[in-house]
Amino acid sequence: MIDSAVSERIRSEVSSTDVVLYMKGTPVFPQCGFSAQAVQILSMLGVAFKGVDVLADPSLRQGIKDYSNWPTIPQLYVKGEFIGGCDIMREMLQSGELQKTLADKGVPFENRQAAG
Repeated sequence: MIDSAVSERIRSEVSSTDVVLYMKGTPVFPQCGFSAQAVQILSMLGVAFKGVDVLADPSLRQGIKDYSNWPTIPQLYVKGEFIGGCDIMREMLQSGELQKTLADKGVPFENRQAAG
């Protein structure tokens, strides 16, 4: 069961910031490969985002999983909506769906992805 203070903190963060990435470590120093890939995807798209280190707060680490009903970290939120984790972000990037989601939600980005 999620702690109400943790739930409110998450709700506040995802509603007040356009793009939030709950991750292990920080955007500058990711602490797991999946978090590093998620940061790389957002950076490649030139998306401004807030990285939240779940390792710094054990209640948040469990709380974000309970909040989203999603078992893994990282977790991406865009305009308050849970998008998914690293694998989903990668699939959405490759299909163009991530860029479309950002555009549809009015989040500025620039696609720096190398043409393949």
